[in-house]
Amino acid sequence: GVEGVGVAEVHDCFSLTEILMYEAMGLAKPGEGAHLLSEGVTHRSGRLPINTGGGLIAFGHPVGATGVKQFLEVFRQMKGQCGDYQVEKIPELGLTVNMGGDDKTVVSALLKNL
Repeated sequence: GVEGVGVAEVHDCFSLTEILMYEAMGLAKPGEGAHLLSEGVTHRSGRLPINTGGGLIAFGHPVGATGVKQFLEVFRQMKGQCGDYQVEKIPELGLTVNMGGDDKTVVSALLKNL
């Protein structure tokens, strides 16, 4: 599970991809990921803020730099450097989940704020 994670960045090359990532992470059953959005779970003030800076879609989907961008966003949240999109509570743990290539290549990282 993702208990204790205070912020996450997931691959969202398309809006639907973000929802599918929620399901792949075990946050929702298959076909029910959109409920996390409508219930506010993944909003900046929600239980698990995800893609707080707008994700890859808002950043132009930097192919090849996606993983670096995700790490940087989680790091900045953990250090209180996100300005108007900073989460309310400084996260102790952050998660990145990225995919690429044929969509069967996945890299995940759990980061701890030291």
